[in-house]
Amino acid sequence: MVSARCISAVKEELRKLGLHFIVVDLGEIDIMENISEEQREQLKIGLINSGLELMDDKRAVLIEKIIKVIIEMIHHSDEAIKVNFSDYLSEKLNHDYTYLSNIFSDVKGITIQQFIIIHKVERIKELLLYDELNLTEISYKLNYSSVAHLSNQFKKVTGLSPSHFKQLKDRRRMPIEELGNSNSING
Repeated sequence: MVSARCISAVKEELRKLGLHFIVVDLGEIDIMENISEEQREQLKIGLINSGLELMDDKRAVLIEKIIKVIIEMIHHSDEAIKVNFSDYLSEKLNHDYTYLSNIFSDVKGITIQQFIIIHKVERIKELLLYDELNLTEISYKLNYSSVAHLSNQFKKVTGLSPSHFKQLKDRRRMPIEELGNSNSING
């Protein structure tokens, strides 16, 4: 669950089953009453019909939490990113980064670093399209060591320089939910 739509869908399925919840958040539901096997199965079916799934696997829940933290930090924070992602993830999720990295790679088929780069490049595209910040400001905002580093990474992922991308009429962007899937990786 990474969007308000997903959370609303889960709440609606819980209401249909007459279940009262305290918290519905990423990968977590805190229900006030005990849930029967029949209710659990109905919830699972309802979620599948909504395009969601009931995750029993703690690894899958942890992966979703990693994804949420990365998306929040890159796409939804107005603050400049000033911390090391590995330290930030370890602190936020209360796990050693090597553990998080190994699980993420095993399940997603790419490294956390590759996933972060894909999202940072998509955020660069967005900021270029808004045309409110120059490359130096974007570089600072996304914690690149230099504009050259940003430009090299952008070109490696997209095949275009940031300035060439900005000039294109067909500026292809991907929905956040699709970023990091194995078919969206160019390198």
